Amino acid sequence: MPESEPRLHRSFFDRPTLKVAPDLLGKRLVKVDARRRLSGIINEVEAYIGPQDLACHARSGKTRRNSMMWKQAGFAYIYFTYGMHWLLNCVTERDGFAAAVLVRSIVPIEGREVMLERRDGRSRNLTDGPAKICQAFDLKGEDNGRDLCAPESILFLESGIQIPDSEIERTPRIGIDSIPEPWKSIPWRFTCELPGS
Repeated sequence: MPESEPRLHRSFFDRPTLKVAPDLLGKRLVKVDARRRLSGIINEVEAYIGPQDLACHARSGKTRRNSMMWKQAGFAYIYFTYGMHWLLNCVTERDGFAAAVLVRSIVPIEGREVMLERRDGRSRNLTDGPAKICQAFDLKGEDNGRDLCAPESILFLESGIQIPDSEIERTPRIGIDSIPEPWKSIPWRFTCELPGS
């Protein structure tokens, strides 16, 4: 792959979340910091859509913690969970409607050695979880609200590779066992197989 590819524009994110989520598979997540350019190809995501979705943070209404979900599409919603982990989401749909896609797994492309250092040398399953991604990319609370579409942004997404719909698996979201049906079993988790995943 070339070192850089076209960045995703706001129009990519400003669509129904269930269109954006599978389309994020194969896209390249990039962060440029003082160390170097870090990137990885997305191979797992989950969709969370509005207050009616009882697995979504918006179910309790707008709060200080989740307010970024109500912002314009194409921003990063990064939140702290379990008192120890940061997780990265891409805000979707129209301004004023709370929806986002959680980036659950990526396959490292650039900056693997930096990611290894930040993950304490744990090369196995390096970035196959949302908290692991944030640790490897050094994403924290100060990155919440970054504009993923701004030309000067250090956190953004690139076009990556096209994943055929036939190669995308749709399953229920993970870690929401206490959520009632139909939200517990609705197939809003999207995955694909990539080399190295």
